[in-house]
Amino acid sequence: MASEHEGLKTPEAPPPQTRRKADTWDRIKLLVLFGIVLVAVVGTRVNSPFVTIGEVFGEFVRQPAGILLVTLILWEVWRQIHYLLSERNARYHEFWQKRFFGGLERGASRLKPWTRFRVRRFFKWILYVILYAFLADYLITAVSSPTQAIVESPRIILGLLFNENTLRVLIIMVISIGQFVAIFWFLSRGGMDTILPEEIKTRFRDVWGQDHVLDLIKENIAFLEKPDAIEAKGGYIPSGILLWGPPGTGKTLIAESVAGETGRPFVFIEPGAFINMFFGIGVLKVKGLYRKLRKLSLRHGGVIAFFDEADALGSRGGMGAPQGQFGHGAQALTGCGNFSYLSPMTQKMLLDTLEQPQTDEAPKRRLLDKVMMGGMGGGGGMGTLQALLTEMNGLTKPRGMANRMRKAFGFRPKPPPRYRILHIMATNMPNALDEAMLRPGRIDRIYKVGFPSREGRRTTLAGYLAKVKHTLTEAQVDRLAVATPYYSGARIKDLVNEALILAIRDNREVIEWNDIWKAKALKELGPPDDADYIERERHAVAVHEASHAVAAHVLRVHSGIDLVTIQRRGNIGGMVKNLPVEDRFTQWKSEFETDVMVSLASLAGERMFFGDDNSSGVTADLSAATKVSALMEGAWGMGASMMSYVDTTETGYGGAGSPISASLRAHREEIDARLKTLYDRVWTLLDEHRDKVLAISAVLEEKKTISGDEVAEIMGTPPGERQMREPTGWRTIDEAAGAARGRAALGKLAGSPNGQNEDGPKEEESEPEPVEAGGAD
Repeated sequence: MASEHEGLKTPEAPPPQTRRKADTWDRIKLLVLFGIVLVAVVGTRVNSPFVTIGEVFGEFVRQPAGILLVTLILWEVWRQIHYLLSERNARYHEFWQKRFFGGLERGASRLKPWTRFRVRRFFKWILYVILYAFLADYLITAVSSPTQAIVESPRIILGLLFNENTLRVLIIMVISIGQFVAIFWFLSRGGMDTILPEEIKTRFRDVWGQDHVLDLIKENIAFLEKPDAIEAKGGYIPSGILLWGPPGTGKTLIAESVAGETGRPFVFIEPGAFINMFFGIGVLKVKGLYRKLRKLSLRHGGVIAFFDEADALGSRGGMGAPQGQFGHGAQALTGCGNFSYLSPMTQKMLLDTLEQPQTDEAPKRRLLDKVMMGGMGGGGGMGTLQALLTEMNGLTKPRGMANRMRKAFGFRPKPPPRYRILHIMATNMPNALDEAMLRPGRIDRIYKVGFPSREGRRTTLAGYLAKVKHTLTEAQVDRLAVATPYYSGARIKDLVNEALILAIRDNREVIEWNDIWKAKALKELGPPDDADYIERERHAVAVHEASHAVAAHVLRVHSGIDLVTIQRRGNIGGMVKNLPVEDRFTQWKSEFETDVMVSLASLAGERMFFGDDNSSGVTADLSAATKVSALMEGAWGMGASMMSYVDTTETGYGGAGSPISASLRAHREEIDARLKTLYDRVWTLLDEHRDKVLAISAVLEEKKTISGDEVAEIMGTPPGERQMREPTGWRTIDEAAGAARGRAALGKLAGSPNGQNEDGPKEEESEPEPVEAGGAD
């Protein structure tokens, strides 16, 4: 039994420790200081042989100041003796460390923290009062004792405040500080407009084409109007909404409609409100803004703060906004030199691939960048964005003079009221926002306000056409909705207004279909130039564009021809403008090959009709065909190689490090072979339709601009008849189904132009506005 307990030895207690030895200077520095003060005071009063040092010292130690100084010296001597003993004797040190002070701490820990804080503050104020009493007794002649200083403290303090010298100093300080206060107050005004509920006339019915966003917004409104519905269940009211999307899609209009529907004040914060030339002004504006928001919230039961162009607030750098939520919109291009004859989906995918940032490492920052970052940019100067983030955080503290008085007398302040502030931010550059701003608790909901769907465009067109006189039928409005993909609400409004201007210019008050068609061409293509071609060049350009048109009409099912023109517009010599048949989100290999064939049709047509000769106008056509083929081979998985060159270390518009260049270097022979094969196929197609190419070119020389319907009339066949007659690729599945039911199902799954989704309009597109099909430069 003893052997079992031999291994269970009780751990020995650590030996008692002594205090760490102090340096000699640390031991004597306060005594030296007190000695210098004593010598200075006594030395100035010695007047030998009439007044000796002993007499002066005896008189000084009888005065309150002398008593205090001697007491401090004796206290310091006793403290150093105590430290010396603690450094030499471990038991002595342990007694004071663990038993005496440790016992006091254990006794104090039994009190509540709030009680300990108030007791500690009480003794602190007692110490301040004693210090004041001795100083007043020593410095003021009329005061004969510390007790008198305490009793007559109101008279003493008021006498000091209203003293002539004190008033002079106070006046100088008020004037000096008041100048800066007035300047900063003046500079911190402006940039914020308050619109009261009765002044807002916008309602949800005034917002067209964004029904899916409005449905989500209405949920936030329900929480703002009935906050107890979620707070009683342990939740909280979403306090921030970010509306992001292309310009003109109705973000500001949605924010106004929210204020109109809820009957709450609408505070509009201008984009440049926090951008100032002096540091600190932006912080003052933020503080002033939220003082106003809190007052309006209490008065009206809630308030809406709208930050337009929120990207002007800037970012503190770092990781930036979450990339997964926001897409990169490619800019629309026009003209043959910008591969505008490609279908809109091909252009979008081509541009998106070229515009994606490909760098693996952050660019090196110069010293100047480090100095200027966050100072002159970043939303108005150093600290402005941080102040805004702090206020948006919703951390409210007790405010007001009453709460300060309660805290001064040791009482708990009253809890702050609940401020119902709904932040709505709008931007078309969401990646420029600071990541901390988008976290839950500040911005809880992020909604994309994209281009309206086909049904949304139809509703928007009907809404704006209802405000003017017109003769458009329902079928024409539906056709116009199809012909305006990627149109925002602002563009649709401008289109109707331009058509009205054309009608008024023609001395009419009623808009006709021809006015809409002309306005659309004018807005998308620009006004035609006065310059005209010489006869042989006009014929060559007409053949060039007719070749594009014939190939597009025969081969394309995924997009149709809007118009064909040989009128010069800027640097564009002519074009074939295409429109998507339906809203699509993917494109297939067979459709990309069709786009390449349409691109090469100009080269095949010129060589066919001009004796194997061609103009330099096909330069951009070959460039676009090469880029699409390179991306098919090296980025889109549509070639023999399984390797993707999208994640190259450099980026550029076909530059040295772009996926196009990388694919061209690695697969030059395969890309060239693909282009030659597709060129031979489009040559054969044009050879079969020689008469149609010449017929279309003759009409173009006469009219200069014709519509897609006129092209179909000349061709005598429906668009895409070759694909419908000889389907390739994924379209063979639709052909094998052999029934409308199969085509409808395929349309729902893959967005086939042969089937229409019967469940209603699709979600809004994230793609840019349509890019026109092109011709010769």
